[in-house]
Amino acid sequence: MKIYTRSGDSGQTGLFGGGRVPKDDPRVAAYGEVDELNAAVGVARAAGLGALDPVCQEIQDALFTVGAVLATPGETRAAAHIPRIEDGWVGALESRIDALQAELPPQNHFILPGGTPGSAALHLARTVCRRAERAVVPLVRGGEVDGLALRYLNRLSDLLFVMARAANHRAGVEDVPWIPGGTPRR
Repeated sequence: MKIYTRSGDSGQTGLFGGGRVPKDDPRVAAYGEVDELNAAVGVARAAGLGALDPVCQEIQDALFTVGAVLATPGETRAAAHIPRIEDGWVGALESRIDALQAELPPQNHFILPGGTPGSAALHLARTVCRRAERAVVPLVRGGEVDGLALRYLNRLSDLLFVMARAANHRAGVEDVPWIPGGTPRR
């Protein structure tokens, strides 16, 4: 399979199942954001996450499904052949959030992203997730995509935040609190 096709040189791209749209189409923007999120989770994994790594692999697998759903218009025949986002995925994310929060000290302040390389990478993935979520909103609002994609991304950003805190905690690194009006640290 060739990596280049030249078919996108005019600013158009093909959706899964047929049809061409401009590369700045909201659907293309949304699955592009999810692709970037998947790459950001991969960077977090490469930073070393220990026991959190298998969770990230599950997230990456799920994000490929989310991307496929976003790249496939529902009225195409191809839509019947792609995997679906499952309602249970949101509940599974919530269970992981609850389990990780149980091991963390209470959060009494906003937290500055950082700490260990893995934690910092998870914070970055969280912000990319929020952007992907914002890109999916118009598709859900317009009835082009099931709201489950939006719910999954919303909960995933919460999990990535808690995972970032857990990565720091497990490494013995304290989260850095944001102190409004405080003196910049050197």
